[in-house]
Parts: sequence; C-alpha cells; structure tokens
Amino acid sequence: MRPSDIPNIISALRLVAVIPVVWLLLTQQFGWALVLFAVAGISDGVDGFLAKSYGWQSRLGGILDPLADKALLVSCLLVLGSMGLIPVWLVMAAIFRDLVIVAGALLYNYRVEELEAAPTLSSKINTLFQIVLVIAAITDAGPMPMPNWVITALTWACLVTILVSGVQYVLVWSAKARTHGWRDE
Repeated sequence: MRPSDIPNIISALRLVAVIPVVWLLLTQQFGWALVLFAVAGISDGVDGFLAKSYGWQSRLGGILDPLADKALLVSCLLVLGSMGLIPVWLVMAAIFRDLVIVAGALLYNYRVEELEAAPTLSSKINTLFQIVLVIAAITDAGPMPMPNWVITALTWACLVTILVSGVQYVLVWSAKARTHGWRDE
C-alpha cells in the first residue's frame, strides 16, 4: 500500500459503512446510526483533503468517492422513507433526479463527447439539504425530538433543490449536446 492509496481506502470503507448504518437504522438504534453517519461524513472530508492536498487524486477515487457518498445518502433516504420518517414522495423525487442525471451523463458520454463531470452549485446545495434532512430525521427519531417545522422545512428545501438542480443539469447538458453535436456511430 502506498500513501496515495489512503483516500481510496477511506472511500471504500465509507462504502462498506453503508451496511451497518442501514442495519442500525432498521433496528432503530438511531444514536449509533447518527454517530456512524457523522463519521462517514467526516471521512469524506478527510479523503478529499488528502487527495487534493497531496495530489493523491486518481480515476478510481473519482468514481469511488461519489459512489460511496451517493450509496450512503440514498440508502439512508430509502430506509428513512420506508420507516415514515421522511416522505416517500421526496425519496422518489431524489432517486428520479439521480436516475435522470446518470442516464443523461451516460448518453452524453457515449453519443456526444467524453463527459467531464462536475457537480453544479445547485447540486451541492441539494446534497447539503439532503444530508441535513437525514441528520435531522435520525436525530428526531432517536436522540432528540425536533420541532415538526424543521423536518417540514428541510423536506421542502430538498424538493426545491432537487427540482432546480435536476432541471439545471438537463438544460445545461442539452445545450452542450446541441453545440457539440452527436457522434457518428
């Protein structure tokens, strides 16, 4: 193992952490789920810091890091939605947005040009709201009840940013595809 492998190892461990986080949620051990979710979040910052600070970025890390983040977030949303702690319609909206983005990225990559993926500001804001909603829902279910308006406000903020970021991706990448044209098969 080389030091440059450390960010990828951290990302891989975060991906593996999805299983115990989901299990802790399903068994209603919300305090421990919250702790492990927080550790996973901190590890995301650590691996990113190491990769950027020391030039340890890799193609594998570019795939593994967002995959681990998305797997953890979507898994938590699915479990919390199935438990009635957040609205199922919001979970469906978040997953539909992700599917549209992935399908569009694949289409663009294979039919237009190689995709240089970079999250938009609205997408980063959406991810932040989703993370805060997950933390608030887990906190409300276990360690500390929250006022109802907090979960409601976060739910609507998530929906708005899901819609804005999803539409923005479709519009921006459609315009780029029109500009560059389709590849010949």
